[in-house]
Amino acid sequence: MNDDALDLSRRTALPAELLDLLKALPRAAWQQAPGFGGLAAFWLDRHLGFRRLLGQIGTEAEAVATGRMSPEEWRRRLMSAGGRLVAELEGHHRIEDEAYFPQMIRLERRLLRGFDLLEMDHAALDVLLDGFTRAANGAMRAKDVRTAAHRFRDGLVPFERQLVRHLSDEEDLIIPVILKHGVE
Repeated sequence: MNDDALDLSRRTALPAELLDLLKALPRAAWQQAPGFGGLAAFWLDRHLGFRRLLGQIGTEAEAVATGRMSPEEWRRRLMSAGGRLVAELEGHHRIEDEAYFPQMIRLERRLLRGFDLLEMDHAALDVLLDGFTRAANGAMRAKDVRTAAHRFRDGLVPFERQLVRHLSDEEDLIIPVILKHGVE
């Protein structure tokens, strides 16, 4: 897989050479694995929360765009949910980069390239989060909130695709390391 294909905006999967642990510990076996209830379950729950929160933001933008939610209610909800999404993702990524990734690299040196890739994803996601914040603020200030909400929803599609790709790839690398080594 060439470097362009590894870029978060283009990637459709992790390179095969990074998936040996996933083959040994496939997703279908995670919940039955010893030690699943600790950090692995917590990590997956955090990721599920990010997916749901972004889905909620998109659904609510669609609701205001189609007149099923008032602009005032949408602004209030977007400020809360959008702020939470940005803050929680930034905090989550900081902890991963500074604490968990270095620990996991020590346990699985062969996955160094994968952790480097995840850190590059975090930099790309920082740019996307900045764009998300600017787009949300612009949509909330727009005179024609319904049209702005529709454009905002359309703009979430590439962000959502890249975030979901990152979260899935991160899970495929990290959860098998946690389960194999009993990381707490």
